[in-house]
Amino acid sequence: MIGLMGMGPRIEAIRAHRGWFVVLGIILIIIGLIAVVYDVTATIVSILFVGWLAIIAGVVEVFHAFRTHGWGGIFLHLLSGLLAIIVGLVFVTHPLAGALTLTLVLGALFLVEGVFRLIGVLRLRFPGWGWAAAGAVITAILGVFLLDQWPVSGLWFIGFAVGIDMIFRGWGWIMLAIAAQKIIPPPVPAQAT
Repeated sequence: MIGLMGMGPRIEAIRAHRGWFVVLGIILIIIGLIAVVYDVTATIVSILFVGWLAIIAGVVEVFHAFRTHGWGGIFLHLLSGLLAIIVGLVFVTHPLAGALTLTLVLGALFLVEGVFRLIGVLRLRFPGWGWAAAGAVITAILGVFLLDQWPVSGLWFIGFAVGIDMIFRGWGWIMLAIAAQKIIPPPVPAQAT
């Protein structure tokens, strides 16, 4: 009950709009399921989206570099912006190559991250370390799987991951709406007269 102090108005706001949270959750779950089923298409769409975001961010960064020309870091801003534009253009013009490259990088990242997390967990053995170790092993196995199945994994993995993320995000919104309905708000303290 202590954690809910001051949450009354927020919980009431969620309750008042809980139907919209449920609708949002259902829409995200449906889109996520479509992305999982049509994972290759979802991968291409995701790469195109990331490419356009990188181009826009790069243009803004280059513009910003020239707007702050008195600052000594203009070269870094300009270089960062141009790199984002180039990467974005590669993703937009060659989405399959972008997906393959990104999947290769993610596979290597998952493998290295999983191994290092496992080493850290086994070294520290903090309370509940078994769950952290299991998570690290799963991350490393995912990395090995992506690298072993590459380049085929590059065609479907990103779309599949986006779909799974959307499903869990949608489920989270639905659970928030349900939980807000079940929470009993703390009593409002009586005001002294």
